Amino acid sequence: MNIPAWQYALSMSLYVIVLMFAVDFMRKHSRFALWFWIAAIFTFPLWPTQLHGWFRWAKTLSVIIPTALIVGPGRIVSLGKSKEKWQFYNKDWVLWSLYAILGLNILEASLKDLSLGNWFNGVSGFILIVTMPLFKSRRTSWRGWEFSEDRGDLIARTDLMWNFLYTTWNICFVFGENPGYAASSLCILLAAELYPLLKKRPELYITARVYTLAIHILIRSTYDIFTPLMDSTRFANQQVVFWWGIANLGLHLPYLFYHFRRQQVRSRAFPLKKSA
Repeated sequence: MNIPAWQYALSMSLYVIVLMFAVDFMRKHSRFALWFWIAAIFTFPLWPTQLHGWFRWAKTLSVIIPTALIVGPGRIVSLGKSKEKWQFYNKDWVLWSLYAILGLNILEASLKDLSLGNWFNGVSGFILIVTMPLFKSRRTSWRGWEFSEDRGDLIARTDLMWNFLYTTWNICFVFGENPGYAASSLCILLAAELYPLLKKRPELYITARVYTLAIHILIRSTYDIFTPLMDSTRFANQQVVFWWGIANLGLHLPYLFYHFRRQQVRSRAFPLKKSA
């Protein structure tokens, strides 16, 4: 599809802006976000017309269902609302589950990368899993995941570099796996990257990523508006994917060593308190 350059610029810019406003709105309105994503599950009858293959189904189910049934209630309980009714969610399993789901989503894409022969980018995905902030370190009192008490934000203490590495790894994966959706996927990655930067709070990256990805997948699983607006199939280039994967691994490996060094420093700064 021969889409003019101005259409890419306009549609992609508008999509990024809309996504950032949507993240901010859902952060401010936790109850709306809860019921919106529960309602989104009931679009299931439309999914078979848009989803093809195990990867599309796995990605859709592993994003929309946790956003509705884990993130939403977890936020409500953290705000002190409906604790009596939602006691099941007032437990550590909620954050451990979200930690595991993030790892699962990266693993799904990394395995797909490997199956496509994108070995370097696939290994970069495994490094991202290893360097994710733990919910609660066994060796220290430092907590990497929590819900904030003011807005019920899902806080995951990633840093700016991890956020960037996730972004460049993920868009390389999409460009290799389904280049037609690379432009629209770049939009959701940019929105998730820019939102915490504008707020000067890198720990909001996962919150932004959860909502931008869920919105994108909800749209893709019900009706394809992206092909006529920003189809990027004509830019497909496996040579670019290959060298991009090498560049990503070159960035991820130093971060892996930095991560383990930081863990050592953190274990001294946040020692476990011995019980009496």
